[in-house]
Amino acid sequence: MHGRPSGPEATPAERVPTGVHNAVDYERLAPRHLEPGRLAYIAGGCGWDQTVAANRAAFEHWAVLPRLLRDVRRGHVRLHLAGQPLEHPFLLAPVAHQRLAHPDAEIATARAAEATGTCLVASTLSSAPLEAIAQAAGSGPRWFQLYLQPERAHTLDLLSRAEAAGFSAIVLTLDASIQLASRSALAAGFVLPPECTAANLVEYAPSAPAPLGPGDSRIFQGAMRHAPTWDDLQWLLAATRLPVWIKGVLHPEDARQLQAAGAAGLIVSNHGGRSLDGAPASLAMLPAVRTAVGADYPLLLDGGVRSGLDAFKALALGADAVLIGRLQMYALAAAGALGVAHMLQLLVEELQACMAQAGCATLADIGAEALVPALPFTGAPFPPC
Repeated sequence: MHGRPSGPEATPAERVPTGVHNAVDYERLAPRHLEPGRLAYIAGGCGWDQTVAANRAAFEHWAVLPRLLRDVRRGHVRLHLAGQPLEHPFLLAPVAHQRLAHPDAEIATARAAEATGTCLVASTLSSAPLEAIAQAAGSGPRWFQLYLQPERAHTLDLLSRAEAAGFSAIVLTLDASIQLASRSALAAGFVLPPECTAANLVEYAPSAPAPLGPGDSRIFQGAMRHAPTWDDLQWLLAATRLPVWIKGVLHPEDARQLQAAGAAGLIVSNHGGRSLDGAPASLAMLPAVRTAVGADYPLLLDGGVRSGLDAFKALALGADAVLIGRLQMYALAAAGALGVAHMLQLLVEELQACMAQAGCATLADIGAEALVPALPFTGAPFPPC
C-alpha cells in the first residue's frame, strides 16, 4: 500500500520518502531525520523503557481470524464518537514539543489532520499556540489536551482560549504528575533545546516552588504538591461547557469512578510508558476497563499502535478508536505535513485490508470473536498430517 494523499502541498524537501509501504516504515526512517538525542527522547519512555516495550509486545499476543465469503463491498471505517462524526478511528495523540521533529511543529500536523479528516488532539505543551493550531486545522475536528495548572486562573484561561478557538472537547491528562527521564535519553545526553518552549504557557507567570520542610520528600511534598485530586476534577467539570475526556486510565475501578463523575469518555493509556516504568500495557488493561464501563461508554486506546492491524486488535478488545503518538512524530520528522497525512492514509488502508479479510464491513462488526491467542513460533517443522 502506498500513494500520495490529497492535501498539504509538498515542498522540495518534503516528499513521501522512498521505501515507505506501511505506516510503521516511518519509524524505521526516523534515525535518518532525527539526531540521536532527540530520537532517544521521542522513542523512549521513562526508566528502563519496560512499559514502552510492553505496549508493543501486547499486540503480539493476538492473531486475527480470517473469515470467508463475507460481502464487504459496502464497507467503510466511519464512526460517531460521543456524537461526533469521524472519517476513521485514528486520532492524533497530544504529543508535546513537536518542534523537536520539524520546524513547523503542530502547524504541519494540524494541516495533515485537516487533509485526512483526522481528529487532532493538541497538547498543552505544544510548540505552537493553540489558536494557531486551530487555524491550521481549519474545519477539521480538534480537541485540546489539558494539564491542570498550579493556578486555577491559568487553567480557566486555557479553557476559555480552547473554547474560543473551536476545540470541541477537553482531554484531561491525569497520569503524568511525575515523569522520570528515560535512561536511553539520559545516555544520549538529551536536553530540551531552547526553541522548544510551551507556547501556550508563556504568558502565565510560573508559581514559585514552595520550599520543602525538614523531613519532607521531594516526591510526596514536592513533585506531587500540585497533582490533581478528585476535588480538582469536579471543579474542572463544572468550569467548562465542553465534554471532558480523561486520559491515563488503567485501573477498572478508576474507570468506574470517572464514568460516574461525569467524564464524557476515557482513554486507556500509560502515557506511552513515560509515567510509571513497569506499568502494564494499555492493550492488556483495555478489556477490563471496557467491562467496567459497559459496552456503550466511549473508550479510546493510546499506546503502541503502529499499524492498521494493531488498531483492529484494539477495536476488537473494546476500543472505539485509537490514538497515534510516536508514529506521528516520526512521520512529521521525515516529511512534515505530507508525511503525517501519508502515514494516516496508510493506517486507514491497513485497517480496511484487515477488516476485509476478517469479514468486517464496518467498525461495528469488529468484536472479540475476531481474535484468537497467537501461538508462539518455535521454528520447529509442522508435524505430518
